[in-house]
Amino acid sequence: MKVLIVGSGGREHAIAWSVSQSKRVDKIYCAPGNGGIAQIAECVDITAMEFDKLADFAEENQIDLTIIGMDDPLVGGIVDVFEERGLRVFGPRKNAAIIEGSKSFSKDLMKKYDIPTCHYETFHSPEEALLYLGGCNFPIVLKADGLALGKGVLICQNLEEAEAGIATLMLDKQFGDAGDTVVIEDFMVGREASVLCFCDGTHIKPMTSAQDHKRAKDGDQGLNTGGMGTFSPSPFYTEEIQQFCEEKIYQPTMDAMKAEGRDFVGILFVGLMMTADGPKVLEYNERFGDPEAQVVLPRMKNDIIDVIDACIDGKLDQIDLQFEDNAAVCVVLASDGYPEHYEKGKLISGLEKFDGKDGYYVFHAGTKLTDEGIVTNGGRVLGVTAKGKDLKEARKNAYEATEWISFENKYMRHDIGKAIDDAK
Repeated sequence: MKVLIVGSGGREHAIAWSVSQSKRVDKIYCAPGNGGIAQIAECVDITAMEFDKLADFAEENQIDLTIIGMDDPLVGGIVDVFEERGLRVFGPRKNAAIIEGSKSFSKDLMKKYDIPTCHYETFHSPEEALLYLGGCNFPIVLKADGLALGKGVLICQNLEEAEAGIATLMLDKQFGDAGDTVVIEDFMVGREASVLCFCDGTHIKPMTSAQDHKRAKDGDQGLNTGGMGTFSPSPFYTEEIQQFCEEKIYQPTMDAMKAEGRDFVGILFVGLMMTADGPKVLEYNERFGDPEAQVVLPRMKNDIIDVIDACIDGKLDQIDLQFEDNAAVCVVLASDGYPEHYEKGKLISGLEKFDGKDGYYVFHAGTKLTDEGIVTNGGRVLGVTAKGKDLKEARKNAYEATEWISFENKYMRHDIGKAIDDAK
């Protein structure tokens, strides 16, 4: 069969790698792809937001399945366009993708259906938001309502920071229209975990857990990013917590979306905070996490095509989802200066050292294939992933593998997975 993957980042590379492991797949295309994806798929020069062009390509090339990796096209309704043309596609329709597309929608959904989350209020004007802040206990969290590349979340320690945050989101429009509406939440304390789930509209099956590192610098300092590294599984996400989440969060979310006439088919990403009062939802996303996909998919035993087919056909309950009894750590190699100002076009060396090395992967995020070779083409350049028998071994292996790669302004965090040292 022929498969088309839509997107260009490390997540899409991980999806493409996973698809390439399937015995059912003969040909992989990726639109637009990147320098790394080009080694296992034919890259197509169509951007993720050109829905009609992508659907035309799928028709003309008799694509059997299209997998949407990115959030923007899902929120924009790419699945609806493909389905209207009779094309088989994996991802939520526009009316279900709103679960990530609007923070206020998802918070209201949780409130209505008693899904555990923190107290929040929604504001459509900066004046109202500023007035509310005067009576808040700090720290608090400001969230842009719409999509902001994972960066539209500000943790404010005091009133001054919060007022500046409202200015950034609602007045300066740093994240464009995403900041027209702002959600102000209580700050939750605890361990975070990310759980990706396969969904078929009725049934939901969680994958193995992961934990992301959002801040740019060591010690969780610096600006929010799209993610600087991750590990899987989380030692803090116990069987007891998983059972609670399945009963109180995952299935109730599926049931809530169905009750609202928004059947969710695709990947539901549940960001969790494990508080003293039990697990609570931080946020929902409607696609594979990035870089979470880079540690979860290499540990999955199932053929990804079999699982996706079951999701589309409403038969996910017939799948025995299995993961390896090991661990994986991903360290993101970024361009120095990310997420603000950084240079592109730096030649990358050492990628060949991953060839034939079992349990080691290099997933391309911001790269481009040129006549000189593969060069940097973004803030997050590569995700170096390694497996190990446990988290400590996986972390050691991942950091060793980061040394195999060189480029001029290479930058990374050195404390990815530090939390595992605290695990008993």
